[in-house]
Amino acid sequence: MREAVRAARTPSPPPVLPPSPTPLSAIVGAAPDNGAVSTLLPSADRARTARLRDALLAADFTADGLLELLGAPAYAALARSETVPALRATRGDSPLETLVRLFLLQRPAGYKQAAAALPVEECLEAGWLVRGSSGGHGDSGVSGGSGGDDVVRATVDVRPYGGPEGQDWWIVSDLGCAVGGAGGIAGGPGGPAGVERSQLVLGVGGASTTLAGITVRTPVASALDLGTGSGIQALHAAQHATKVTATDLNPRALHFARLTLALSGAPEADLREGSLFEPVADETYDLIVSNPPFVISPGARLTYRDGGMGGDDLCRTLVQQAADRLNDGGCFQLLANWQHVEGEDWRERLSSWVPRGCDAWIVQREVQDVAQYAELWLRDGGDHRTAPEEYAARYDAWLDEFEARRTKAVGFGWITLRKSGSERPSVIAEEWPHPVEQPLGPFVRSHFERQDFLRTHDDAALLATRFRLADEVVQEQVGLPGAEDPEHVVLRQNRGMRRATKVDTVGAGFAGVCDGSLAAGRILDAIAQLVGEDPVLLRDRTPEAVRMLVEQGFLTPVAG
Repeated sequence: MREAVRAARTPSPPPVLPPSPTPLSAIVGAAPDNGAVSTLLPSADRARTARLRDALLAADFTADGLLELLGAPAYAALARSETVPALRATRGDSPLETLVRLFLLQRPAGYKQAAAALPVEECLEAGWLVRGSSGGHGDSGVSGGSGGDDVVRATVDVRPYGGPEGQDWWIVSDLGCAVGGAGGIAGGPGGPAGVERSQLVLGVGGASTTLAGITVRTPVASALDLGTGSGIQALHAAQHATKVTATDLNPRALHFARLTLALSGAPEADLREGSLFEPVADETYDLIVSNPPFVISPGARLTYRDGGMGGDDLCRTLVQQAADRLNDGGCFQLLANWQHVEGEDWRERLSSWVPRGCDAWIVQREVQDVAQYAELWLRDGGDHRTAPEEYAARYDAWLDEFEARRTKAVGFGWITLRKSGSERPSVIAEEWPHPVEQPLGPFVRSHFERQDFLRTHDDAALLATRFRLADEVVQEQVGLPGAEDPEHVVLRQNRGMRRATKVDTVGAGFAGVCDGSLAAGRILDAIAQLVGEDPVLLRDRTPEAVRMLVEQGFLTPVAG
């Protein structure tokens, strides 16, 4: 059919700098030389941080260097907070092995070993290291000294992180909190002494990388990272935003974000303390991203995860208030949890959150029943390590909260708003638990561009448009072996959302011919001639299917 349609066509014309952040010196500063891990944090002095970065690069303390040293199994285990394979892989005395033990495994290093890898005196003065054993982990495996002043320890976790264009970055977080949540240090000596667990700052986890991957990376004048934590979203935003503002309720998080930006060589951000949109008042932005404390929990024990509002009110409030903080055409992208309330459709419930004048794309990636959800976050908080009766009481509290709110399950996913100003906004809420291709940001942007196209093109305009089949779409025919005709045809994307959709033979033939050179109506006329169908009737019944293929990204309109 494709060749026949091509032969029937006639030639077509060618397609025609941010303000300095408020000092936090009253809250954080260089760690004292007191032989214990301090609640105070390293200095973010740019000159000293640049020299530390040079040392990390010289030792190949990067994401690629770490993978090469540890090997894939140990590298993957480290991401699961399992350290034994990495310890076995770092028994030598090379600078890279020393840095891995210091900053990732929280093990002591001999002064001479550390000096071979770092400007050690400057790191001691700036508070990246402290002298002596804090008694957390054993000092086995330490060479270059017998303990005491001959031994140094890291005060923070420094984790190599690869940027989207191959940049070597480092994410700074609390010891023991790079991944796995506060449960990794629950009640133990591995974390920062004297720091309230509610104030701990986590590093990179799956939620962080998911949000970074779905964010639209169009160059913008201004971006806001709301609830910055260790600063990973601000770090990404600094690559394509002229001005970056980052906020957090936790002042320690703001300092960690400053450390992450400085150590990674990124421009400084405007760091502001406060809750939700309060720190930015009526300022507006081209891009807002947020990995908020979205966990639906009874109370607010842990600042990094518990929002302190009832149910999913925190995520609802952010969505409802976002339009007033966006410039025209701006996007707000966040990760969220939401309740599945008995007797309500979750799609309708979340769609009601969307403010007037905004398009929205809401994608539910996972659903857990209330028992699974409670168990997940009880483990995250280390409650499974408490006395059985205490664990049971907290479990009961979670289930009481869900019962009071008629919550039968909890959904997790992402929400993207775009301030279109349209009187007929596109609001799509869908469930998609299948694998996707990251980074998804370019596909998120094209999703909204296609919605603009569809709402401004009636059927006649649609049939006058030329379309191009998206990259890496394949056709599958499903039917009994040996049958003359397939039972149905499936188009499948191997990019982006990796969708699959059933089409009839006309739809499959139409999609296969779309190369941007012939209007949709003329393709349908040629197909009608081939299959012996009235072209008028085919034009009447086909636009709905074409709209579906455009909406789902199988077809892209060609400009001009």
